[in-house]
Amino acid sequence: MGNAWLADVGADPQRRAREIAAAHERFLSTRALAGIDPGLRDVVARSWQRSSAARVGQDASPPVLLADDDLSAYRAAHPLSRVIGVLRQLVGDTADDGDYLMAVSDAAGQLLWVEGHRVARARAERMNFVEGARWDEPHAGTNAPGTALALDHEVQIFATEHYLSSVQAWTCSAAPIHDPVSGQVLGVIDITGGHGVANPLSLALVRSAARASEAELARQLSRHPAGPRRVLAPPGLWTPAAGPSVRLSALGGNDGTLHVDGRTIRLQRRHTEILIMLVLHPDGLTGEQLLSALYDDQANPATVRVELNRLRHVVGDLLASRPYRLRTSIDADFADVAAALRGDHLARALAGYPGPLLPTSEAPGVARQRQWLHTQLRSAVLASFDAGLVRAWADRSGFDDLEVWERLAAVAPHRSAHRGVANARVRQLRAEYGLSR
Repeated sequence: MGNAWLADVGADPQRRAREIAAAHERFLSTRALAGIDPGLRDVVARSWQRSSAARVGQDASPPVLLADDDLSAYRAAHPLSRVIGVLRQLVGDTADDGDYLMAVSDAAGQLLWVEGHRVARARAERMNFVEGARWDEPHAGTNAPGTALALDHEVQIFATEHYLSSVQAWTCSAAPIHDPVSGQVLGVIDITGGHGVANPLSLALVRSAARASEAELARQLSRHPAGPRRVLAPPGLWTPAAGPSVRLSALGGNDGTLHVDGRTIRLQRRHTEILIMLVLHPDGLTGEQLLSALYDDQANPATVRVELNRLRHVVGDLLASRPYRLRTSIDADFADVAAALRGDHLARALAGYPGPLLPTSEAPGVARQRQWLHTQLRSAVLASFDAGLVRAWADRSGFDDLEVWERLAAVAPHRSAHRGVANARVRQLRAEYGLSR
């Protein structure tokens, strides 16, 4: 089987483009996928469905939401500004040498940088593929940056696979870039051009550039582990980090607590979930993105608005909208644990970890973060040579984890209490799991 994320154009790209264009016309007429083209990739077909459900019209033009000083201020504060040099070196030089463009967007699909050949840029301007424009699927239909964000995976979109007819002269490859601590998407790196982009090399290029950017972000963070994370929101609507000291506690309890300048506010679980997601997404989330992070697919979008209004009554001006975001940076206990792990301070991380992140929460976004933090902690424990730290984790969070007790038995000094307890627990677990000695 081929790579489903890579366009299959065959020996005659022009012919394949015509075949897909015919399928596109049939889909627009019937809004049904059955029988329109047996060779149409599922990743494209599903994106067409999402674009149709979002009511993206064929005459739609992706909106330009930021420009001039607002755009400059926003992207200067964005985490990807710290790796734009890496992206230019790996992708931008290639784009500038040919009839291509390099584009970098934020997690909402807003283009922060569009660079490359001047002729290609002039052509792209005619379809609003410009800095400050919103190219997520709900605004631009199927396209590599937007679809990569929707699926959190690198993808190539060929010519008439694009949903908007105005974009179908182009082919693009894009890959998401993730925060090295939370694993959340920061944005995408994209290369856009003609049919020449429809090849495995362009997809490999953006994927490699994304991984290199993540590695560089991790390296920078490891050098400054205590540095605060900045809150981002579109300029003109946000207040720089200032004002009262605010801290969110969400580890180990079923509900969260907000500490504001010495005052303690007990939060409902849903409100804690919302604040967790906004801490993890400092550049803000749309209502649809919050809905996806908090509920299953059957939830009503109005539910999010109701909860946000209730939360606003509790936290006041801390919460802003369009997109939903925090007006000022806030500390969080789970972020502190992640920062300690990032700095290779396992003792500090374990001391600040009373238990899982909001353990009874079933919100998909919280559950993913909870599992990710647990995975990081467990991995660090399994790599540790400090018997005391391994024992602390085993007693608190790994009582039934055979691998953790085996690690303790391996690193504990001979004839120590740690080793004796570890060997006894290993024997118990092996018997319970039906494993040979």
